[in-house]
Amino acid sequence: MKVRNHLFSIIRSVFESFGFLPLETPAMENLSVLTGKYGDEGEQLIYKVLNSGDFLSDVKPEDVQAGYKSLTRKISEKALRYDLTVPLARYVVMNRHNLSFPFRRYQMQPVWRADRPSFGRYREFWQCDADVVGTKSLVCEAEIFQMMTQVMQRLGIEDYCIKINHRKILAGLAAFCGAPGREAEMSVSLDKLDKVEWPVVETEMQQHGFSAAFTEKLNSLRSGLLLPGSPEFSELASRMQSEPDAALGFSELESIFSYLSSFPEVLEKIRFDLSLARGLSYYTGPIFELVPLGVKVGSISGGGRYDELTSVFGVDGIPGAGFSFGIDRIVDLLAETGKLEALETASAKALLVMFDEKHIPQYLALLNRLRSAGIACELYPEAHKLKKQFAYADARKIPAVLVLGEDEIRDGTLSLKNLSSGEQQTLREEEVIQKLQAAD
Repeated sequence: MKVRNHLFSIIRSVFESFGFLPLETPAMENLSVLTGKYGDEGEQLIYKVLNSGDFLSDVKPEDVQAGYKSLTRKISEKALRYDLTVPLARYVVMNRHNLSFPFRRYQMQPVWRADRPSFGRYREFWQCDADVVGTKSLVCEAEIFQMMTQVMQRLGIEDYCIKINHRKILAGLAAFCGAPGREAEMSVSLDKLDKVEWPVVETEMQQHGFSAAFTEKLNSLRSGLLLPGSPEFSELASRMQSEPDAALGFSELESIFSYLSSFPEVLEKIRFDLSLARGLSYYTGPIFELVPLGVKVGSISGGGRYDELTSVFGVDGIPGAGFSFGIDRIVDLLAETGKLEALETASAKALLVMFDEKHIPQYLALLNRLRSAGIACELYPEAHKLKKQFAYADARKIPAVLVLGEDEIRDGTLSLKNLSSGEQQTLREEEVIQKLQAAD
């Protein structure tokens, strides 16, 4: 939790420096709010909540025979939230007359998915979202990439890339290869290229009815990760200019890249990935994800533009763009890269040992003065052997131990021992306070 709170603090400070406001939504939403937003695969991962009381009272034999979808509607009206974006859209629609647009909000809460747990994949995990709602400006995407980069810099993580694609490029790609309107089906397979080889993806596509000519042409366009503005990127954009959707998608990406021209530290991390196809159920424009390199952990952040999301709640014309960090994935990444231990610090900077219980009033008074000086400290609550108390401080990673014994009380001093260096000094109280404050 201390590591997690440290990550929350970093991400929150970055979000707020860009003018985002905090928001929270309920853990449970009406099931009708969540369904139809995540595609068939995503919808199967939504945790449904049984109705209270006799949830079978309205169920008839024909409901059971009709299948689980029909039955679910009879026995479940609520569900645990699957992400934070759809609840945001619901909130915006309900409060649209009271919000100032563009509305910038961030949200840090757990979400739930009925997934098979594995490394980097959890049934309950925390997301940290930031979204701008009420504008179609691609400046939003440029600022999102800046926020991503700033968070990674503050975490000390340098080896990563930000993959980007565009929903309209995928639509144009499907049409260009001979299957217009089938980009969603194509992308489900295409998105697996970071896990399996092309022959596996090609076979899956053909099993879903795509022709050999389609997969052959698609394969000829695959080019790995491309640098913004590189000859390879320009050539691919030129080849697909005949498709209006693709032409628009490439044009918008080039606009984003131009906005970032003053931020080379951001632009150097961005790579165009034609196979990236996340969140096709509601994304309409640029889509992107942040992927650490050289580790097993998958993407730790992702997002995109959704200019029509609120229309599913009956309100058109409220575009938006946003992204999310996965806290649990970041913890896994820090553990794998050896950075986690440095964050697992103690909650106290000093432990005052219990030398003699008759001095408890003096101990408590000393602790009060230290805490008033801004020093987190604690008292060992029992007068055990000093060796045991020192071992406790070491196990808790408390860096310093204070001893107030008979000699120190008589002389008006304190013994301060640095557990890292082993150095021990006898100092006056004000000197101890200065040393502990300087250790921040």
